[in-house]
Amino acid sequence: MPPVAPPGLTPGSARQAGLDAGELAALVRHVDALPSRGWCGAAVVAAGRGPYLAVEHATGWALRWDAAGTPAAAPLPARVDTPFDLASLTKLVTAVVAVRRMELGAFRLDDPVAAHVPEFGAAGKDRVTVRQLLTHTSGLRPELPFHEGHGWELLWAEPPTATGPCYSDLNLLALQAVLERTAGRTLDVLVREHVSGPLGLPGLRYGPVAGAAATEDQRRPVAKSDRGLLRGVVHDENAHALGGVAGHAGLFATARDLAVLCRALLAGGTLGGVRLLAPESVALLLDAPGLGFAVDQPWFMGELAGRGAAGHTGFTGTSLVLDRATDTFLVLLATTVHPLRPARPDSTPRATAATHLARAVR
Repeated sequence: MPPVAPPGLTPGSARQAGLDAGELAALVRHVDALPSRGWCGAAVVAAGRGPYLAVEHATGWALRWDAAGTPAAAPLPARVDTPFDLASLTKLVTAVVAVRRMELGAFRLDDPVAAHVPEFGAAGKDRVTVRQLLTHTSGLRPELPFHEGHGWELLWAEPPTATGPCYSDLNLLALQAVLERTAGRTLDVLVREHVSGPLGLPGLRYGPVAGAAATEDQRRPVAKSDRGLLRGVVHDENAHALGGVAGHAGLFATARDLAVLCRALLAGGTLGGVRLLAPESVALLLDAPGLGFAVDQPWFMGELAGRGAAGHTGFTGTSLVLDRATDTFLVLLATTVHPLRPARPDSTPRATAATHLARAVR
């Protein structure tokens, strides 16, 4: 049986949510077609407006292949309560933890990272600030090969080389170091303390996670590591190499878990009497250019983009969009890497799903 929604998020009809039932039905049909089109193995969509969860629908198979090209002897259908590897949606939760720690006075947004993690200041990074990590303006390149047996020293020795904004997993790893050093606790503990615990979401957690949707049969040269079929353990090779708890990837959750987080942010940081963040902290996250969150990106937000919609995508096939202008949210969790990552990733289905929700707003 699906989990009961916490106070502040109530399953409801399209009419209760002030949404067009025809467009929501089109959204469900669109998602239903994705596995048969070969875009993903499984998908779960959750969408709503205000306090109402108007769509919660699962399709496809949580386990469809035992290995690349080998159908599973006992394929398992996806359910609305199936956990998914969130991939880079982890970055959003790390950002929420960061602004909460700033509320508590642990550090300031414009502090140099090296003030809290001295090793980070090497190789010309002494002036990089926490704000630059969260806005991807630190100059760090997208990633480093931790999966080749390297540890954190690889990040300490890395110089900033990018000019202008450059989306980088390294930014969120450096932020993880700031959070852990200033709190004296690991990131998984901080996520429980500041996000999943207050919101009552035990399913929002780092792996291993039982019953999760399978991701990739991970093998070189397509992947960076030879790990075989992955299910319930982090897909990202670098997050795995760093122990599975990372600022950029590693979290698992259900679509409803993320719907609750969206609702809390849309409600100004307080949901069901539980205060996650102050309203001004929510504004820091969601106002352009966003801290951790991307703002107004049509390539995955479709027609929700344009009035300050915020969200993110994840490599495994995940996406999240929330729009304060219409008080709507959309969560799409999918396994586009099952059984293998695509040669050419395609975000068109994410954008189409968001457009259906945008057109459903009366």
